[in-house]
Amino acid sequence: MAVSDDYLTYVLDQLGGVGVVQARRMFGGAGIYCRGVMFALVADDVLYLKIDDSSRADFEDLGAEPFRPYPEKGGNAVEMSYYEAPADILEDRDLLASWAQKALDIAVRKKRKSR
Repeated sequence: MAVSDDYLTYVLDQLGGVGVVQARRMFGGAGIYCRGVMFALVADDVLYLKIDDSSRADFEDLGAEPFRPYPEKGGNAVEMSYYEAPADILEDRDLLASWAQKALDIAVRKKRKSR
């Protein structure tokens, strides 16, 4: 799950429309945070945004794949609640800001519920 410095810099710049974002490297990837909440991650130079049932269909309708950190074992791949940001969205800073804001809102709600 390597992340290149150039790609990470690009993603952080593209996400600037959401606010001040920071990356924290972990497990070969990077978590993307805004206001202390992780709402996205980067693995293998792919950006993934936090999802829930309210946003999953938006990603699936565009053919986006879920983040699967572990290889399939016996046909069962572990999926996490992050989906890849489609290339067209990643390349459009304003559109990405809208999608990323939804991801951030979801992450904030989940964090509040866990308290």
